[in-house]
Amino acid sequence: MPDMVLPGPVDNNSCCALNVNIHTNKIFDCCRDKDCVEDLRVYPTVSSQALINCALSVRPSSAVLLGADVNVDPISFNRGYYTVDVTFFYRVTGNTFPGGSEVTGLAVFDKRVILFGSEGTVKVFSSGDPCSVCPGPSSDSPTAYVEAVDPIALNMKVLDCDACPAPECDMPSVPSCIIEAIGEELVMSGTGRRLYATLGQFSIIRLERDTQLKLCDVSYFFPDKECAGSSSEDDPCALFGKVAFPVEEFFPPDSMCERNDYKDLV
Repeated sequence: MPDMVLPGPVDNNSCCALNVNIHTNKIFDCCRDKDCVEDLRVYPTVSSQALINCALSVRPSSAVLLGADVNVDPISFNRGYYTVDVTFFYRVTGNTFPGGSEVTGLAVFDKRVILFGSEGTVKVFSSGDPCSVCPGPSSDSPTAYVEAVDPIALNMKVLDCDACPAPECDMPSVPSCIIEAIGEELVMSGTGRRLYATLGQFSIIRLERDTQLKLCDVSYFFPDKECAGSSSEDDPCALFGKVAFPVEEFFPPDSMCERNDYKDLV
């Protein structure tokens, strides 16, 4: 028989009651992160912009993660490592003061992490794929997966243009499905007062490759390494720092007993 290729360290003294051979995606590297994204520009809808121009302030209400664009690129100077660039798209909602009118808009957050994804140039053919006879060139890049929950809306502020932060780049390209999810035309220009939001985002990012594994035990795996990020002493982020990572949101529970919501402070 050919030599057995083991996916990782194996204890020869361990005893498995049942071995299972599976074809699956192996996680080569992963990380979890707890981002406090400060002063994120919110591009309001046309109707919301009129309300923002007359408001003294805007109080945060909610933020919904509409989608994410994920790209993987190899690092030329470090074999087997890749950058994972993620662009999160949010629908952010707040209430004006005075008046309590609801305003909504689109916010975009770019994030980059570096993970190990190994190397591989294998070409895969399958009987179920009618196009597998001519699969094209093989790809050396692993597949990146991003898991994230809806962020916590920590803070909002309204600024006049002359009090805004340093000049910003042009509005990034937004997929049509994200624009449709907003449901109304957005104000992309710099006219009128601007709305900024501070969001708290939990995420797990991993790199996977197609492989074959021999298993003797199956259990949930939770990454113990945090993504590299920056910290701040501002109050919204200090509040976000007290929120526990929502493990239960990423893995289904073993029972339906009551549990604390991840948005409750610890």
